[in-house]
Amino acid sequence: MENIDQLMIPAARKGETAVLQELIRRAADVNARDEKGYTPLIIACYNNQLDAAKLLLDAGADINAADYGGNTALMGVSFKGYAAIAKLLIEAGAQLDLQHGNGGTALMFASMFGRNDVLQLLLDAGANFEMTDARGQTAADLAAMQGNEAGLELLNAAFSRQ
Repeated sequence: MENIDQLMIPAARKGETAVLQELIRRAADVNARDEKGYTPLIIACYNNQLDAAKLLLDAGADINAADYGGNTALMGVSFKGYAAIAKLLIEAGAQLDLQHGNGGTALMFASMFGRNDVLQLLLDAGANFEMTDARGQTAADLAAMQGNEAGLELLNAAFSRQ
């Protein structure tokens, strides 16, 4: 029989909340990791499974857990543009300014990939737009490089308000 903890990852990926609830009832580890360091919460968020993410957070999942590359659930949804999950994570207390292995933050991912609804959520929550990655680039630098003019306007407005 497969390890009960390892059943959490595929259930989270598919958003199978009934399966997740049963696994949690059987004391499965909500912070179990797969071979890449993904936790069920990271996987649920990366796959836009809002109800599964809520369930895992309610069960005590580590909101700031990072995979082996340093990527958190908030970084993943910022990259992918899943605003509803970004809002959930922010409201649940996710640390906004964590950096992955190359110094990227959720704000940088949102600005670089034109996920401006997520970018606005992060700015409204107080994400630090002056942070730099390993190459010394800010979120505004990345937005400009990628031609994300709307994102650059959001970042410039945040800079003007400080």
